[in-house]
Amino acid sequence: MYTQDATKQLQQQTVALLKSSATHQVSPMEIRELRDVLRFHEYRYYVLNDPFIADGEYDQLFKELERLEKDDPAIVTADSPTQRVARGLTKDFPAAQHLVPMLSLDNSYNADDLISFDRKARELTGLNEIEYCVEPKFDGGSISLIYEDDLLARGATRGNGVEGDEITANIRQIRSIPLSAQFSKYGIQTVEIRGEVLINKNNFAKYNQQLVDQGLAPLANPRNAASGTLRIKDPAEVAKRGLEAFVYHISYYTSSATKELPFTTHAQSLDLLWDLGFRSPKQEKRVFSGIQQVIDYCNEYEQGRDALPYEIDGMVVKVNDLDLQDKLGMTSHHPRWAIAFKFKARQATSKLLGVEFQVGRTGSITPVAKIQPVPIGGVTVSSISLFNEDVIKEKDLMIGDTVLVERAGDVIPYIVKSQAELRTGEEKQIAFPKDCPVCESKLFKEEGEAVWRCINIECPAQVVERIIHFNSKDAMDIRGFGDANVRKFFDLGILKDIPGIYRLDFEKIGTLEGFGKKSMDNLQTAVEKSKAQPLHRLIFGLGIRFVGETTAKTLAHAVEHLMDFRKFSKEDLLNLEDVGPKVAGSIHHFFSNESNIHMLEELETLGLSLKNEKKGQPAGDGNFTGQTFLFTGTLPTLKRDEAEAMAEELGGKIVSGVSAKLNYLVVGEAAGSKLEKAKKINTIKIISEAEFLQLIGKG
Repeated sequence: MYTQDATKQLQQQTVALLKSSATHQVSPMEIRELRDVLRFHEYRYYVLNDPFIADGEYDQLFKELERLEKDDPAIVTADSPTQRVARGLTKDFPAAQHLVPMLSLDNSYNADDLISFDRKARELTGLNEIEYCVEPKFDGGSISLIYEDDLLARGATRGNGVEGDEITANIRQIRSIPLSAQFSKYGIQTVEIRGEVLINKNNFAKYNQQLVDQGLAPLANPRNAASGTLRIKDPAEVAKRGLEAFVYHISYYTSSATKELPFTTHAQSLDLLWDLGFRSPKQEKRVFSGIQQVIDYCNEYEQGRDALPYEIDGMVVKVNDLDLQDKLGMTSHHPRWAIAFKFKARQATSKLLGVEFQVGRTGSITPVAKIQPVPIGGVTVSSISLFNEDVIKEKDLMIGDTVLVERAGDVIPYIVKSQAELRTGEEKQIAFPKDCPVCESKLFKEEGEAVWRCINIECPAQVVERIIHFNSKDAMDIRGFGDANVRKFFDLGILKDIPGIYRLDFEKIGTLEGFGKKSMDNLQTAVEKSKAQPLHRLIFGLGIRFVGETTAKTLAHAVEHLMDFRKFSKEDLLNLEDVGPKVAGSIHHFFSNESNIHMLEELETLGLSLKNEKKGQPAGDGNFTGQTFLFTGTLPTLKRDEAEAMAEELGGKIVSGVSAKLNYLVVGEAAGSKLEKAKKINTIKIISEAEFLQLIGKG
């Protein structure tokens, strides 16, 4: 649609207009240019799914066009972006027309915007006070669902708002969307529902880790992952991504005149959808009278957004009464009865200043981008992992590039893309090293992987990283022995390897700057205490490739003594739960290496136990072998890892999610979506911390 020259020109115009709009210096003479730029970015976002600018920057330009047109209504044109929904469709799926257009929402960024919205609504309705329903603005891929005679008939993407892509086969892979729902008991024959498809943060992190383990480039963020997955042509691949969906609006229905509909407010419609088996924001929504409570709730929700299991980019404020919604009506762009309160931006543009190459504990070489420091979502970002050489090539990155950076919740920052159209010719190619940047050994890349590795296990960088991992909280948990101290001791020659932790010269350490008697005694106590850690922590601390905490526990339960693994073949390892070919090969390789065996023998000599100390069963209901447990929310007295350890001591297994295989869900304060999901599965026993302690005989 856009030639390379036109694209470059529009990119340059975007940069200039962003600077001008920040101070309201866009002149009416530039309005045509502004409209062209907005249409260009609509195309990039809705058609190519490849945005050039951050959402907040697009909103900034859109607001500026609205301001100019409001100041002079005579300049408004029928094709202005303010007068229509963004156009453009992909051609990969059949087109599907929505029964009611999916309009955009007007955006607000502060309390003044919400107050202005409330004032206009009261003026149009003649009311002194309006009741609002407030709910999270989920950040995923928008969908429209049609049910006919209680069966799911069609699923579609938002598309251009009038029609989208028909993706019913993919929608059917999302388990939180019921294939049938009893609308007919309310006299509803055909209904159209709006919603958002998401990937929760945990599933996103796990899927990305699988990609990294396979040597593939990770996905940029949960939003793009969800939106992109909807357009995958293979439904089986869609099913693997763990998509979830929230539905939040009934946009159209036909009903029997003999039955009265059970809802007259938006909040009641969300309750109805929940009761019919949909995941609606029933638990998250709040209803308030007056705008000040709405403002307070929006600000409160923004403070806790990082603790949520999903990405949200704001709150949606809706007039609750459906008759009032009809009275307020809509513009060609957005409904007058709803507004989005947008949170602070988590995207920004910056400049790529250089790339450093770091060596991990398994020898992997990770390129790290150094960018011009930029604030994103309350954090100043200056370093970003690029994962591997293929990512650099796929994103077409060059030193000196202007880049779009995103930080989504607790997920590490990503470079979404380079803005190649802004290059001046002074940019430089990124040269990936052929030798280890630390020990200068030749780098090696296994067939089928994207990661280059230093295979010299004596490489100082790897040794340091292995020691840091061994000391970490989830491994041997040696308090006060973090990255800085490990690097300091290693550089001074006080510490050379993992066994050296238990041979430290504490008298010499006591003479170092910053190490008084108290800190030295604390470190010595922590080192000694770590000798009593259970076997699974030691296994995890060894840093065997592909062996995480769960696999470490599986391995610990499989032997009487850690050295027993010397006798295990790859086939023996494959018979263990959740151990696949890659993991089995890595474990077998570790215990076939004489240097590793010598290290384990040293550790045992220094006082660490390599035995699987089976603990006796405490008083109570007996052994929980084969029973699964999941802990959610904040427990009153126990830390999560303490509670999990108690269950595991009795043979229980800790799982990560709610499913029909879960036996016990132990809930604390702010249990969230896991509790609601568990309530729908009759076989799960939902208990409190006190009931859990009573169950295991420690009440």
